[in-house]
Amino acid sequence: MKKLLVYSFNLILILCLGLGLSGCVTTTRLPTQQMSPWEEIKLASDDNPLDIGFVDDSHGFLVGANRLILETNDGGVTWQDRDLEIPSEENFRLMSIDFKGEEGWLVGQPNLIMHSDNAGKTWTRLLLGNKLPGNPYLITTLDKDSAELATTAGAVYQTTDGGNNWEARVAEASGGVRDLRRRDDGSYVSVSSLGNFFVTLDKEDQTWQSHQRASSKRVQTLGFQPNGQLWMLSRGAEIRLNEQADDYESWSKPIIPLVNGYNYLDMAWDPEGEIWAAGGNGTLLVSKDEGKTWEKDPIGYATPTNFIRIFFIENSQTNSSKGFALGERGHVLRWVGDA
Repeated sequence: MKKLLVYSFNLILILCLGLGLSGCVTTTRLPTQQMSPWEEIKLASDDNPLDIGFVDDSHGFLVGANRLILETNDGGVTWQDRDLEIPSEENFRLMSIDFKGEEGWLVGQPNLIMHSDNAGKTWTRLLLGNKLPGNPYLITTLDKDSAELATTAGAVYQTTDGGNNWEARVAEASGGVRDLRRRDDGSYVSVSSLGNFFVTLDKEDQTWQSHQRASSKRVQTLGFQPNGQLWMLSRGAEIRLNEQADDYESWSKPIIPLVNGYNYLDMAWDPEGEIWAAGGNGTLLVSKDEGKTWEKDPIGYATPTNFIRIFFIENSQTNSSKGFALGERGHVLRWVGDA
């Protein structure tokens, strides 16, 4: 009788899970691509890389933890150490770097902001004062001497005079930030520090708008699809796509490509329109049919790291693209496209 009750309970549990996951793409096994469009880049440092910015097709910089800054002159194939003129006793986590032509900006934590007007040959450190809400998180170069700065408190500031003065773009900060992304048109999306809700800032707005998460699972991060709509990564390795433009409450059913105990930490679309999802324990997946089916990337899964960022950089002037997957402990993959 006891065995019968246990069997009945397990059967009911399986049926409930089946109903709960109805409509999801979920599996514990996935095929592996025969060829990978990625190659591993060897860095001299094992510090965590956090961002990459390019001056042109060849010249760029990589920044990260423990004052990490590297420079490339061959499009990201090789990287060399670069030194910033800041006192050796000051240790910064370099969070974000961005260029528009030779105009460049770099921010780090705690409270570091630097400006270059000569493609990173020299950098000038600027004083932010003690009243800045939060720490610098994301910098965007707008034009000559102009930039937009977002902080870990959800404050957004703009400068038009090389950083001497900063004007608040939003009426008030949004609160603690787990993750924050900016679209080229000036729109933002940000996840709260606990992942229990997210906020949006449209390009013409001065006030953050709060939105509920799509399920009981805490939100890991959000970003923008190529069409401007959102994507969402939640705990439990769930992916959701925003289904209707300007409706942040309309989400697809959860897509769960792989159940392996690791969350997805970032997602991006490559120039061919394929979707990439990156996460813990070398997780690097690709979908070539808008999220319906997925495959493992062989180089990603052979890399002993947690992939924390994946992104593609498009150069409209040369009609070329670059892609990078950044992993912990100095692991970087460079996108080379299909052979």
